Amino acid sequence: MRLWVILFLILCALQSFSQKVGLVLSGGAAKGIAHVGVLKALEENEIPINYITGTSMGGIIGGCYAAGISPAQIEEIVLSKEFLHWVNGKFEDGQDYYFAREQDHAGFLRINLTLDSTFSLNFNASLASDLSLNFALAEKLAQPSAIARNNFDSLFVPLRVIASDVFTQNAVPIGKGALSDAVRASQTVPFFYNPIRIDGKYLFDGGVYNNFPVDVMEQTFKPDVIIGSNVSSKIYSEYPFGEDDKLVARSLLYMLLDKSDPADIPESGVYIQPNLRGYTSFDFSKAKALIDSGYSQTLRQMEEIKKKVAARIACEEVAAARNAFNNRSAPFLVEKIVFEGFNSKQQRYVNRFFNSGKRPLAFSDVKTGYFQLVSEDYFKSLYPGFSFSDESNMFSFSLLRRPKNNFPIDFGGVIATRGISHIYLGLNYFHFNRSLTHANLNFYAGDFYKAVQLKARIDIPNRGRYYIEPYSTINSWDFLQSRDWLRRASSVIPLYRIDRKVGVDVGIPFKRKYKLTFGTAYVNNRDQFMSASVFTSIDTLDAVRLNGLRTEINVSTNTLNRKQYASNGRNFVLSLNWFDLTERFVPGNTSIITEKAQYNRSWLRARLTLEQYFRKGFYSSGYLLEGVLSNQPDFINYQSTIINAPGFYPIQDSRTLMLTNFRAYNFVAGGWRNVFTLRKNLDFRLEGYLFKPLEALQRGTNQEVVRSKDLTKIYLAGTAGWVLHSSVGPISLSFNYYDDPRNELGVLLHMGFLLYHKTSTE
Repeated sequence: MRLWVILFLILCALQSFSQKVGLVLSGGAAKGIAHVGVLKALEENEIPINYITGTSMGGIIGGCYAAGISPAQIEEIVLSKEFLHWVNGKFEDGQDYYFAREQDHAGFLRINLTLDSTFSLNFNASLASDLSLNFALAEKLAQPSAIARNNFDSLFVPLRVIASDVFTQNAVPIGKGALSDAVRASQTVPFFYNPIRIDGKYLFDGGVYNNFPVDVMEQTFKPDVIIGSNVSSKIYSEYPFGEDDKLVARSLLYMLLDKSDPADIPESGVYIQPNLRGYTSFDFSKAKALIDSGYSQTLRQMEEIKKKVAARIACEEVAAARNAFNNRSAPFLVEKIVFEGFNSKQQRYVNRFFNSGKRPLAFSDVKTGYFQLVSEDYFKSLYPGFSFSDESNMFSFSLLRRPKNNFPIDFGGVIATRGISHIYLGLNYFHFNRSLTHANLNFYAGDFYKAVQLKARIDIPNRGRYYIEPYSTINSWDFLQSRDWLRRASSVIPLYRIDRKVGVDVGIPFKRKYKLTFGTAYVNNRDQFMSASVFTSIDTLDAVRLNGLRTEINVSTNTLNRKQYASNGRNFVLSLNWFDLTERFVPGNTSIITEKAQYNRSWLRARLTLEQYFRKGFYSSGYLLEGVLSNQPDFINYQSTIINAPGFYPIQDSRTLMLTNFRAYNFVAGGWRNVFTLRKNLDFRLEGYLFKPLEALQRGTNQEVVRSKDLTKIYLAGTAGWVLHSSVGPISLSFNYYDDPRNELGVLLHMGFLLYHKTSTE
């Protein structure tokens, strides 16, 4: 009898030792981060994980664990600032390449179209940028995938990742190939991310057809016990009458997330559903709380788990096995760049970004080259990947050219409570062969401001990278339209400006963050204005024409987080300009000068602008400093002089006003900006500025210019207001003050970007 008892105990021990546990992780977008807490709790309590199946975010978290990344390391990744950059479509800090940054404009919506040789247009419907995410997945998973020789059964933990074939309407379990491709395909939400091809097929988010792949676990691995972690639940138990109009735009996301059934887990298994009420599928910034929810719920059910899972594996044993797996990694050296979809001339162009004469490449060189390349809009459709060669024991880096977006169209503008509203349209066309040409035609149309600009930037990576950019710009301003209800109509002096410039710039990258620009242009301006202080409808305006050459050298950098109402980053511009212009004056009936006149005007101007922010928590403080030194001569009268003098534009509407006290040939100016983030996208801003002309330009008794060197005179400006950063640009309500007799107080409500082309003499 004793012998049978001993044999029975040995048999039970062997059974528990050989017991296999499968972990199923559902999709759920940001809520899938809770799976990290589940993994932490299971591993800390010595519950073995022998197999994993996952969908969407469950595929990413499960894929990382299967690749030999510990729960603590996964937690560190999802809590990092870099992770938020990946999922929000932003570059990691330090990876922005200023040389490729496009000029700020009033557009807030870009539609990507493909224009082919037959002039057929195709629409690219993806909404989010996946550039950083794609590279991060390739980086993190390349070496584990190489260890497993692209066989998911040979990973640290055998794995299946679920994607969807929307053409045949089937779930597709992926068990081989590049691991980064599998997890990337599994979270391709339709119309949100661009799909990728695996085995020749475009695959989408696994949640479309199988958001909780219990069946794949049972059929593929046949474990003794299945633990299922589900973060997806029905959003509403009943139809949301009264809210359906607002919610219908999210219906696609709801369709993807509501396919997880606890009944799929057999009686022998354990179903875990963390309490994620109050969290949305976009709450990636709440990763810590999501992890804690998964961890707490798993601990609550640990007694049940331990009853059903008799097997144990010590944390030290798991760590040793994980280290043994990771120690098989080959050095991350890249022996070659593999191009897919590029001709030979295009390959030579792209190779310049990857030290074309140097092989093998260190991983850091590949990363730098990749982000420099995709900083250019045309290359934002590239898909990166790494593959391993057993022969060379090194990696290859592949760049797949997905359907190109060579005809983007920008829409934008601003709606304001003053007459400064306008619409913006930008037409872009890219041509890529030996060089990359970006042609742009843009229009502004409004009562206050109208403009048209045609330019073509030609990037040439030959013996160093540089670009040539010919352009032609026409600007028109009507300052009579810029008043608001606090300003009397009589307080606005009639001023009409037409500004034309035709020129060419040459740009050269200067280190990683700076750009050096050389340019020359032909300037042809016409200003119409009143010389007297009182204007009637029968008066005729003076007219001044300026035409001639302008030459410029410019060093600049810009890492600001927004093109208007920034709260983080730095902007620096140092420029040196030489002007050789002819002034032609035609008097109106308000001018003391009654004869036409012509003068040659030549001068040199240096200008420095420095803007920087320091953020700590919800508060960001920043400063703006500007200075101008010039030997610019006086023009024929005061009004012509002040119009063509350099100005200080500290507040969002400064360019829409003729602020005579904030213009001078030589000045220093600066101010402090305080930004309080009240909610995620809502800021309160409080700003104050000082302007000190080194020589103030004042009106003389005979309409001439009088220069004053009164060092005690300082002019003040300030603003206070709220800014909501929305998908259609900033929505701002502000109260503005200028130490200027005609524009002292103003209230401005606007939606959209108050951005304009610079004048030809700025």
